[in-house]
Amino acid sequence: MTTRLSSIGSPVDPITLQIVEGTLASIEAEVEAAIERTSRSPMIRDQHDFRAGLHDRHARKLTGRSYSAMVNPIVRDFPLDTMREGDVYFHNDVYLSEGSIGHLPDLCSTVPVLFQGEVVAFVQAFGHHDDIGGAVPGSMPAHATSIFQEGLMIPPIKLYDAGKLNTEAYKIIFRNTRLPHGLQGDIDGEIAACRMGAQRMVELFERYGRATVEACFEAILEKCADTYRREILPKIPDGTYVWEDYVEHDGIDPPKLYQIRMRMTKTADKITLDLRGTHAQTKGPINWPGNYCEGRFLKKWIAVVLRNLADTPERAAEIDVNEGICDVLDIIFPDEPTIVSPVFPAPTNARSFTILRLIGIFAGVLAHAVEGRMPADQETIRYWGLHGFEPDGTFFLLREVLGGGSGGRYYADGSDVIHIVPDSKNLPAEFAETRFPIMIEKLGLATDSGGPGKRRGGLGYEKDIRVLQDVAFISTADRSILSPYGVAGGKAALPYRAIVNPGTPDERHLPGLIDDLPLRAGDLLRLMTTGGGGWGDPLERETDLVLMDVIQGKVSRSSACEDYGVVLCGDGDETAVDEAATITLRNTLTAERPPLELIDRGPGYARLARGQSDA
Repeated sequence: MTTRLSSIGSPVDPITLQIVEGTLASIEAEVEAAIERTSRSPMIRDQHDFRAGLHDRHARKLTGRSYSAMVNPIVRDFPLDTMREGDVYFHNDVYLSEGSIGHLPDLCSTVPVLFQGEVVAFVQAFGHHDDIGGAVPGSMPAHATSIFQEGLMIPPIKLYDAGKLNTEAYKIIFRNTRLPHGLQGDIDGEIAACRMGAQRMVELFERYGRATVEACFEAILEKCADTYRREILPKIPDGTYVWEDYVEHDGIDPPKLYQIRMRMTKTADKITLDLRGTHAQTKGPINWPGNYCEGRFLKKWIAVVLRNLADTPERAAEIDVNEGICDVLDIIFPDEPTIVSPVFPAPTNARSFTILRLIGIFAGVLAHAVEGRMPADQETIRYWGLHGFEPDGTFFLLREVLGGGSGGRYYADGSDVIHIVPDSKNLPAEFAETRFPIMIEKLGLATDSGGPGKRRGGLGYEKDIRVLQDVAFISTADRSILSPYGVAGGKAALPYRAIVNPGTPDERHLPGLIDDLPLRAGDLLRLMTTGGGGWGDPLERETDLVLMDVIQGKVSRSSACEDYGVVLCGDGDETAVDEAATITLRNTLTAERPPLELIDRGPGYARLARGQSDA
């Protein structure tokens, strides 16, 4: 074991480095656990839609457990030498956050870590809160044309000055939410957790001294960049590759293809992503200002895609992303206003469509470079909700983030019903039924939602909600027309579907973006989220796996025949594969079909390309 030199020239003992790195990960996890235990809102407490992050005094993210917001806007507006023990900074302004806050419900608390009177680090937490005002409950109006319609904007402010609360700012924040009790509990819990994390950081500095700890910080960042250059970049042939994918609607204009174009240039030690050619800024809320601060937030957000090129899945799980990745990735943004470089006050509340699409586009352009050895696409987050009034006149808001299936991979099927936010989960049915006027009549996997492939896409949810009183329905969901794409011969997954009173004369199919749609007592709302795209030729999937999928209800018998070419006989426990008939059918299907494509976008793409948005 050898001692490593950091870029600042200080020796870093490898054992000390490992202890410091592990301690940082432990502190971040402890901060998140404290937030979960002390928060009040279902979105934070039960769904875990929040993140914590540890940063050095240069505002560089040190931990790689998950993405987080950035400290850059705080140090931009408040010089380090003005910060004191007990200070707490607070903001949610999308445009003044350097692109690291995507929409106004994401409130961010930042606590500086002071050691021997000087700032040495920061602890930060941000989460998606239930409501921060605006035109509709939930603060995500589908038809917003200005960010002023989306809720209260808070630029970086000092909420606590040397431990003293700015009570006037506090009053303003809670006056501008429909759910002040829950929001106050969330913010207090997040700030307390960050303070606890700051104390843990101080203990680390006390144990090893500032020079050693900061040398370890440098080494941690350098290790990230070195790992990607040494293990990942050599797997991508040098050259330039171009691909684009689309958002399907902006909430204002009729559905169409809003392209995000990515040109990737790979050299020996760098990847440059050029987003010029992306669709112009839209009227509706799918814009996201990722172009601030050289795209540092986007670099950390999408870099995790590169881990799929690691030698093994186990090794991929070990590779973290921190600020060091910014030395490996460069991003070129358009000069003009686009959906990735909008101009204030363009609305942004549905920016998850654009951010998630960027992940998929990066994976898609990499798939072109590595001959399909990347996972298929996924769309693992969408928001739905109901709101109304209790019999005593008290306002209620149910908000839930539902996941979906992940894409099939060359070595395995996709995972069922995952969330892009680590550790997130759906609301427990027992809690939802106790707190809100609904009955959850079904919650299970959506049959056939995963894209067919040699390695099948993971499945999405099927959730039936019976409303017990008149309410209003809100939805922020993408991929209701366009499907998560399949790769290397795999087929696209099924898109998102929302149906009122399915199977009745009153059946209605709803778009993905909805504001305040009235539902009547007794109505049934069925939500079916997207699966992941398939990977590889479905006709090459092992017949015993197709049989198991059918027995488990993940694939229908008709899909087994039409998509996988597997002929089944018998019923129930007697279901079996007719191997001879399967061989004949697969030979026929192979002979009749056109050549397989690297990327399959599904039928929705063809409809929108022709200018049709209906089914």
